[in-house]
Amino acid sequence: MATLKAEQRSSLTKSERKTLRTKGKIPAVVYGKKITHTPIVIDEKELTAVLRTNPHAIIEMEVPAWGKQPVMINEVQRDAILRNVIHVDFHQINMDEPVTTTVRLDYVGEAAGVREGGILQIQHHEIEIRCLPAQIPDSIEVDISTLELGSNILVSELKVSDAIEVKSDPGDVLVTILAPQKEAVEPDTAEEAEQKAEAQAEAETSQV
Repeated sequence: MATLKAEQRSSLTKSERKTLRTKGKIPAVVYGKKITHTPIVIDEKELTAVLRTNPHAIIEMEVPAWGKQPVMINEVQRDAILRNVIHVDFHQINMDEPVTTTVRLDYVGEAAGVREGGILQIQHHEIEIRCLPAQIPDSIEVDISTLELGSNILVSELKVSDAIEVKSDPGDVLVTILAPQKEAVEPDTAEEAEQKAEAQAEAETSQV
């Protein structure tokens, strides 16, 4: 389980939030059944590590006045141009109550259709699930080794634990193998057609 340490803060002005970010701190809020809406500040490097490894994982957060609490990231706000994180919403969860989240799909194996020249096309890299927090997997494995040309794998075909309820549309295509496209042969230009006709006429003349 990832860990984050939060520092409590009061409401900040726009300039104060900007100053925080230059110091490697990210403004955030945490809320839930056990925690009222609490403004906090977290370390940017620690947050980046969590976002890079598993942004949907359970996080043990040490919140001032509330102690250690299990939380999940509810929303990440990024700068429209630079794409750096400017604010995060954390939701405090209860470990004995199901939560809805997304989980990464891990495609494994070499598809038979690819060996025949087909093109692997992945439609979804994540799916939505619902289960107890402790049952959330790091990823769900999708074996593509038996996929042939023109075949696909649907959400309904995923193999998951009985403790996990898949919320994504069962009919959604996760991955498919496309048949290789034949290279289009461009028609001859008028000049090329004329040159070919002349060459054929010369060949016929030489045979006489």
